[in-house]
Amino acid sequence: MEGMTEVSYWAAELESVFGRVAGRFGRADLRWRMRDYVRGLLGQAARKNGWQLAEWAGHRTPDGFQRLLNSSVWDADALRDDVRAYVAERLGPGGVLIIDDTGFIKKGTTSAGVGRQYTGTSGKIDNCQIGVFAAYATSSGRALVDRELYLPKSWTSDRDRCRAAKIPDGRGFATKGELARDIVRRCIAAGLPAAWVTADEAYGQDWHFRRLLTRHRLCGRGAQVPADQVTGRDVAHRPAHRGCP
Repeated sequence: MEGMTEVSYWAAELESVFGRVAGRFGRADLRWRMRDYVRGLLGQAARKNGWQLAEWAGHRTPDGFQRLLNSSVWDADALRDDVRAYVAERLGPGGVLIIDDTGFIKKGTTSAGVGRQYTGTSGKIDNCQIGVFAAYATSSGRALVDRELYLPKSWTSDRDRCRAAKIPDGRGFATKGELARDIVRRCIAAGLPAAWVTADEAYGQDWHFRRLLTRHRLCGRGAQVPADQVTGRDVAHRPAHRGCP
């Protein structure tokens, strides 16, 4: 019975989130597809590809999901802002903002930003996309709040390739450290109530990144903990020390 109560709670909470972001999708059919797509990602489909997600959602083909992701008009950044505000409300103040990047192994050459580059996902140079992500964690839970796609110079110097992948013309090259700083600045500007920031040494070695954290009093000893090892206990017992050495 307790398990059913928890399932009912999460189902109701998910509906609350859908209601919160529905206005970002102008047409009713887009709202329903978004709802089914997210449910599929959170559901029991063995593989999260278009066909299996469509089958899980009761769609005959994945065409609707593909249109939602590839050609429908909706503001992904505005949706991100909605999610970040929701996470801040639900998880509360005094948490840790976790910055890390991850790779997505690919076989082709047309996915935006794909190329042969090192990724911790496989532990070697691989054909992949790399994204820089931010998660917010408190003793109440954790959730992703921001993201940026890393574009290698081989992409930003080839405008035709970028246009074919629907990358805006104004998007130039930025290092992963620069993307991470942009994410932190957005979280600060949005009022995300983080007490400190953690990232792995690749970001910790970036003097500009450390200076940004120091300026906003977001650096603590906990920043030495690898991002994939931060737990609720770490957040609940965050260091009293503030300021980068």
